[in-house]
Amino acid sequence: MSKNDILRKLSSRKFWALLAALATSVLTASGAGDNTVLHVTGVIGAVGACVAYMLAEGIADSARSTNGDKTE
Repeated sequence: MSKNDILRKLSSRKFWALLAALATSVLTASGAGDNTVLHVTGVIGAVGACVAYMLAEGIADSARSTNGDKTE
């Protein structure tokens, strides 16, 4: 798996939804309270959104600098 494949997967909303669903299932099965499940799912969603945004901006900046566009 190449670096680009890993970056593409980390920026995928489906990947982060999968992690949130997995965490919810595991926490529920292990007997965690509803409040704990809600907090963990919220953190995963927030981290996923931040990672996706940062990777998308990095890719856009890289493409812009490759094309010679100096505007920000």
